[in-house]
Amino acid sequence: MLERLQKILSAQGIASRRKAEEYITAGLVKVNGIKAILGQKADPETDKIEVDGKILKDRLEMLYYVMNKPVGVETTNVEKATQESPSVRDILPPALRGKIFPIGRLDKDSWGLLLFTNDGVLAYRLTHPSFSHEKEYEVTLDRPIIPLACKKIEEGFEMDGHRTKPLKCSKVAPNILRITLTEGKNRQIRRMCQHVGFTVVGLQRMRIMTLTDNRLQAGKIRALTEAEKTGLLRSVGL
Repeated sequence: MLERLQKILSAQGIASRRKAEEYITAGLVKVNGIKAILGQKADPETDKIEVDGKILKDRLEMLYYVMNKPVGVETTNVEKATQESPSVRDILPPALRGKIFPIGRLDKDSWGLLLFTNDGVLAYRLTHPSFSHEKEYEVTLDRPIIPLACKKIEEGFEMDGHRTKPLKCSKVAPNILRITLTEGKNRQIRRMCQHVGFTVVGLQRMRIMTLTDNRLQAGKIRALTEAEKTGLLRSVGL
């Protein structure tokens, strides 16, 4: 099936569509030995596509899954046999192990949505700090919070030598907050709440950009629907 070259390169994780256009304009992309032009289409199944002299291999199927990571599970690709706690790799169906990887992290004591994919461009867009993509959390504290403390959390503070970015913080119950981050420093929410005098006793990720699922049971994983995949990719500019 004919597709635009920039879409083919993006689908294979070679580059974002915008960067792929730059490669084409710079003459780095060839189709069947001829330099490609911007807007050109090709069939990745039958055409020989080269990028900077390297021939693309058989098209890699892009996989997108979401897991409801349970408490007590590490966000790593290391198998349980080599560490004390189980990892998200242990939860994956055997057929998916080594094919998809977690994007971002949820600490061992937290639970909620965790995205898995083999799409390198999407992974970059969701994890690189320059893109500022939203992730939303429900945070349960050890006692009722005061409005001033929530305001201080929104404003941010110094962490690891840098000031955290402004964020959204709203009170949904006396001791429950909804916090939306556009970055993901190590144990950031727990540290911010501790900074204003509160201890986090429950932390759940509710949303990754456009992706939500309040029905997925803890420890379960499923493939994204076509609508979810399209919405997520569009939300990060792909």
